[in-house]
Amino acid sequence: MDYRKMWGELGMDVETHDNLCAALPPAFTEIYLSQKNRPEGMGFWDMVVADIHGIRPAELIEERKKGRKVFGTFCLYVPDEIIIALNGIVTGLCGGSEFWVPDGEKHLPKGMCPLVKASLGAYYGRTCPFFRVTDLFVGETTCDGKKKAYEIMSQDAPVYVIDMPQMKRDEDVVKLAREYRKFASKCEIVTGNSLTIDKLNEAIRITNNKRKAMQRVYNARKNADNIPISGKDALLMTQIAFFDDPVRCAQMCDKLADELEERNRRGVSVFDKGTKRIMVTGTPLAIPNWKLHHIIETSGGAVVCEEMCTGVRYIENLVDEDGGSLDDVILNLARRYMKNNCSCFTPNPGRIEDIIRLAEEYHVDGVIDVNLKFCTTFDTEGILVEKALKEAGIKVLGIETDYNDGDSEQLKTRIQAFFEML
Repeated sequence: MDYRKMWGELGMDVETHDNLCAALPPAFTEIYLSQKNRPEGMGFWDMVVADIHGIRPAELIEERKKGRKVFGTFCLYVPDEIIIALNGIVTGLCGGSEFWVPDGEKHLPKGMCPLVKASLGAYYGRTCPFFRVTDLFVGETTCDGKKKAYEIMSQDAPVYVIDMPQMKRDEDVVKLAREYRKFASKCEIVTGNSLTIDKLNEAIRITNNKRKAMQRVYNARKNADNIPISGKDALLMTQIAFFDDPVRCAQMCDKLADELEERNRRGVSVFDKGTKRIMVTGTPLAIPNWKLHHIIETSGGAVVCEEMCTGVRYIENLVDEDGGSLDDVILNLARRYMKNNCSCFTPNPGRIEDIIRLAEEYHVDGVIDVNLKFCTTFDTEGILVEKALKEAGIKVLGIETDYNDGDSEQLKTRIQAFFEML
């Protein structure tokens, strides 16, 4: 289907956007469709990517005509449950390609994380429809680069910023609950609806069901004797989950999980026996950033787990569904989200504990700790991660990269040497 008319009505730079549309299919074919023995259930996500800037944006436009509001989010600390409870729609935002970086650098320093630059570039370059259909952009204070980017963006667009605690004391959980209550009040104004405990509890059930379905897929990857799905495919499922309708997402993930569990029973693997099982940890990999997974899985390894925001951090830990009052339920939300161990916190021993635990659960042979250039918090914490893994007897390779493919051959050489050492 030709969506160019829709993009034009959204005020997009259609001609420049056409260049992105021309580049994505060959890249997707090379990285994804060239894989052998893929699960049939991945057909849904292939279809979504084929029209990634068409199908879902068109759905959002239709929902806006019915009076619903769209909330664009940059981080998993934004509580989807509150937005859903107020009949709002949550969507992720583009930011995982070198394509958007030049437009971002018109507003931000070159020496800044490519994720932040690409996100701002997608907005100001008018080449991402998700930015064009958003009624309120929701940011959070998880890094200095993002904070200043939100400040710049707020000059031209409606932006709300959640003030994240920087520590994990009991009083910090209470502080986040207060921030979520303020955010709920803002969402009430935007949507024109009132938050009730029944609506919030239903939204929590919807979001928990999505997490449970995704957890089933990840649990299938824990099989020590079989690898039923590639890391690339699991990453794609997770990336799309930030954009998709949560009920549909749960249904499709459950369907995929059924297939993977059957594959494990039958011993159907997408990799040869003896392939090195790798966990990737570090900065998030926003769509369409598939570079590292592709290098790993064409160099003799298989990614079986991601300890990152586009990985287990997104799906682990459910919200307690028992709450006596609205304030109790919002506190439950804060407790759940504070269990995510982002490098923005200090001290942050929970993340290292997570990595070691996950290495055991997923039976990994080694860990690759990846840092997007100029991501100060993850880069600094990488020193502590590597030290702890070595002390635990877990092999680790630390790398730094960005969205540009210029270092791909160098990374491939280093990763292959790491596998030989394993």
